[in-house]
Amino acid sequence: MGERAIAAVPASLLWGLIATFCLQLAFKTAEPRPAAHAADLPPAPSAAAVRLLDLGEPIGTAQVLSLYLQAFDTQPGISIPFQDLDYARIQDWLDRILDLDPNGQYPLLMASQVYSQVPDTVRQRMILDWAYRRFLDDPERRWRWLAHAAIMAKHRLNDLPLALHYAQELSRHATGPGVPDWARQMHIFILEDMGEVETAKILLGGLLASGSIKDGHETRFLIERLNRLEKAVEKSSKASESQPH
Repeated sequence: MGERAIAAVPASLLWGLIATFCLQLAFKTAEPRPAAHAADLPPAPSAAAVRLLDLGEPIGTAQVLSLYLQAFDTQPGISIPFQDLDYARIQDWLDRILDLDPNGQYPLLMASQVYSQVPDTVRQRMILDWAYRRFLDDPERRWRWLAHAAIMAKHRLNDLPLALHYAQELSRHATGPGVPDWARQMHIFILEDMGEVETAKILLGGLLASGSIKDGHETRFLIERLNRLEKAVEKSSKASESQPH
């Protein structure tokens, strides 16, 4: 069959089609945009479920779970602030990922560098405490995340006792050759910040006397620090003696 020319279509029908199209366009334009809602982060899969899913590839499964968790805060039409997420569930997800791939560092990096940055001290403390607990499982490989937690506790939470606790635990448990001296010495300098100058001086003197510091530049730096602490202790002692009893 041959096609009919447009001129053969009645004008009333053409105008009706145009009017219908314009009305449909107007209705579409006037419709409110669908509101995007943040879905709750679902519970982490159980260990049994993960064993069924990994099919002998736990590292690959850990990567899939990491991608899912990382992308969860950005859903179609909405970006979810981290402080709106359920941090108890986040810890469960991170636990599951780390249990699948114990040598992986990504869950600890996410905890220390991403989830700890929220302007919410309760959530910050939760996630830093999680990093501390998981540090204890493998101190030699996970020391850097506890060092970061100590820095966060000191500078973001303004909680020197918590920073000291993390630094002391790092020094106590992470003792292998792969742990740098500065990380094992953090607790000494936090003690100084807390005003525990005498204790810091004793610890620093003992560290130098042990001969464990091999780098000449670091040794000179610590000697200068020790001299400064000794002067501070001497000054404090003289000020105490000069006060009337």
